[in-house]
Amino acid sequence: MSCQETASILTPLYVYCPNTTDRMKRSILTLALGALFLGGFAQKGPMISLDTESIDYGTIPQGGEPNRNFTVTNTGDAPLIISQCQGSCGCTVPKCDTAPIAPGATSVVNIRYDTNRVGAFTKTVTVSSNAVNAPSKVVNIHGIVEAGATPTATPVKETSPSAPVAAPEKK
Repeated sequence: MSCQETASILTPLYVYCPNTTDRMKRSILTLALGALFLGGFAQKGPMISLDTESIDYGTIPQGGEPNRNFTVTNTGDAPLIISQCQGSCGCTVPKCDTAPIAPGATSVVNIRYDTNRVGAFTKTVTVSSNAVNAPSKVVNIHGIVEAGATPTATPVKETSPSAPVAAPEKK
């Protein structure tokens, strides 16, 4: 029995017969209410944001400038606390402030890479915090350290074949 036939039988009662437009309106209304409902459950608390997730040292000379930095921003609504900054090896040393970062405020993390190690490198720095969106963030660092100029060897004084030979030392 179709919706129209049911309506004619139950004339005194109101029978709703949805058409395509009504179904579309209901669908849009359902989606809008769902988005509003889910928006009410947005994450609250400290949230971390980095100005970069990759630092390129480029090509640098051996012993070149080892320091780089990146900025951490608290985009949440509670203080962000960085509990630890850790390099992937001993040649990458990050330094971060563990004081709470107020909502909307920033902090700078300094990185020092050992530029006496010649060759290409790819390392990571992991920032651990109380952020609700990402408790652990990783920043990749990479570059190439070129060997410095080879020092000129000190000339060795050649001895003349007619020069006297030193006597061996007595024990």
